Amino acid sequence: MTAGIIAFQGTFGAYSDLACRQARPGWTTLPCETFAGAIAAVHDGRADAAMLACENSLAGRVPDIHALLPQSDLFIVGEHFLRIEHCLMGIPGATLHDARRVHTHPVAMAQIRGLIKETGLKPVVEFDTAGAAELVREWGRKEDLAVASSLAADLNRLVILRRNVEDAAHNTTRFYIAARRPPDLPARMDDCMTTVLFRVSNHPGALYKVLGGFATNGINMTRLESYMLDGSFAATQFLLDVEGHPHDPALAAALHELSFFAEQVDVLGVYPASPFRHKDAEHGNAGHAATPAMDSGTPVMK
Repeated sequence: MTAGIIAFQGTFGAYSDLACRQARPGWTTLPCETFAGAIAAVHDGRADAAMLACENSLAGRVPDIHALLPQSDLFIVGEHFLRIEHCLMGIPGATLHDARRVHTHPVAMAQIRGLIKETGLKPVVEFDTAGAAELVREWGRKEDLAVASSLAADLNRLVILRRNVEDAAHNTTRFYIAARRPPDLPARMDDCMTTVLFRVSNHPGALYKVLGGFATNGINMTRLESYMLDGSFAATQFLLDVEGHPHDPALAAALHELSFFAEQVDVLGVYPASPFRHKDAEHGNAGHAATPAMDSGTPVMK
């Protein structure tokens, strides 16, 4: 794959930046203030792809992605899973004995309660994890530490005092990788994912009818989320991830049945499944990282 530019939401050293470097080694990463900005960078040709966080195993779904992607004219061309490993860091020479305060994003702060209780550090919320690392570097005080990625420590020349300070070892974020053109995939392939957006009217049995084809054709759904449309209770929009390629006979039959009963169906992407799914399945998690009940949208850490 020819090296290119990949956009992400956040600042250099953010977990999304780390995901970009893992998924696209050798590519230049482009920080953007918002998800919309990252999508626009690809749409306008300033970037070749965008790394978009879509769900987290602890926080649930990431807001706005379901609304932004369908309007972007971009295609989902891949997925990436990033294990969130929080590091406690400070300026060279800093120690836990000197430290008084710990700075990080509010979501990350909620995931290091054990560390705060153990050390007695005063928690100070900042706008993102990488930004907290930048502040600690700029202040140059041994009393202030940050919790962020190892990449943020490297970029800011901070010293990691402790690794894996998160309370939950399974904290994982899943990302969609979006581009202007769909990937050049064979018509039939194993280990493939398909993402579909569809709408149904709110009446008895509507969802049962549109999803029945997936059950009868043996298609595994790894993600299903619902969203109200423009504040209306008359119709609901669903985002669906399934295993398989639309040209596979079983998935083709399921999508045909979905199209018959749904009011609108859009395929947002057909792309290779991440190898992480196989590793996760070996540990008994059914091949996907994020399976909590999806709420109205919990902010994802940056």
